[in-house]
Amino acid sequence: MIATTSFSNEESETRIIKTITGGNLITFDAPLAFKHISETLQFGGVDMPMQCEVGLLSRNVIYRGDPQTSAINQYGAHIMIHSPGDESSIGRIEYIELTDVG
Repeated sequence: MIATTSFSNEESETRIIKTITGGNLITFDAPLAFKHISETLQFGGVDMPMQCEVGLLSRNVIYRGDPQTSAINQYGAHIMIHSPGDESSIGRIEYIELTDVG
């Protein structure tokens, strides 16, 4: 899964990795339909790398809080599901490991 780098959620894409060559050249099953920007901008002398998020959909998800402070603080993470104001949201979370979340 390749997330959008624009303001349009419709530009997120799902592809299957066919090959990885030389450790850094990835070939997908089909070309990407949208441009996904990856660049480093500088703000106030500080480099800010900006890339899209990439997800691996064939594996389970680990949702992890801070392993060094979660047990001490008894606080680690929240999962929130929001509706557009009409209480219509339904949350269904499966195949997820919750670790160090309080």
